[in-house]
Amino acid sequence: MKGAIDIVVNLSTPKQKKAGQLPSDDSFRTQVRQPEEVRKGVTIPDYIKRMDRAGIERSLLIAARCGDRRIKGSTFIPYESVHEVCEKYPTRFSGLAGVDPTRGMEQLRELEYAVKKLGFVGAHLYPHWFGLAPDAAQYYPIYAKCCELGIPIMMQVGHNLVYQRDRRLPSVGRPITLDRVAIDFPDLVLIGIHIGIPWTDEMISMAWKHENVFIGGDAYAPKHWPKQLIHYANTYGQDKFLFGTDWPVIDPERAMREVEEHNYRPEPKQKILRDNAIKLFGLPKSGIKGWNHKNPYADL
Repeated sequence: MKGAIDIVVNLSTPKQKKAGQLPSDDSFRTQVRQPEEVRKGVTIPDYIKRMDRAGIERSLLIAARCGDRRIKGSTFIPYESVHEVCEKYPTRFSGLAGVDPTRGMEQLRELEYAVKKLGFVGAHLYPHWFGLAPDAAQYYPIYAKCCELGIPIMMQVGHNLVYQRDRRLPSVGRPITLDRVAIDFPDLVLIGIHIGIPWTDEMISMAWKHENVFIGGDAYAPKHWPKQLIHYANTYGQDKFLFGTDWPVIDPERAMREVEEHNYRPEPKQKILRDNAIKLFGLPKSGIKGWNHKNPYADL
């Protein structure tokens, strides 16, 4: 198999750390057991080395928008910061445009700019940062714009942790709230990332019910994926599941190693690690010319 594709990667370099663009504090990083060297930020060249060691060919890099800009603790990464990385390493990264419903028409114009001018391949939403469930009316103009642009939108489903001790966010992302959105926007590809914990069965039911709903396997190390999710990805849900890490939450080397430990059948494995992402995000099929890296975990 050619290299894997990681659909959920956050831009988390020393530059973003210094600029205060990262939404989580040290208490969160301690909770998810983030190593000290990662907390300081990892440069893009160093992260590419991690990708190479893991056997990951391309990562989708998020220009995350975390909350209303007028509220203390909200952060966002400029689209241009992600575009700069994608432009420098076009065979390794593609951009995802974070969306903020409080920006109104400005957000719709910026999303169109990100796709048409910067070449971003999808949108990304953090519902809990805005206190609005995925089926809230405020998101509908954004969903309509995604349909118009022909791009998928991914969003966190399930509960959320405490990212900042002095600003606790409600868990508004029950997977069942994708039900109405999928019905109202049948042409919109919806990807529920973070596997829907603790409502994983609910997330699977949404992906099974709707042709346009998919699941992103990220933010939780594959070792801890629920058994029913592993079974789903290996059987009747092999076309609806995509691999991700949510770096810097999960290290790509660990993620790939633990995916291999699930002993997926060859065809589902090919789909969840690569083919489904290529199809949904319109990524290059041929891979990197001359990139013959062998996944060190493939023979485990």
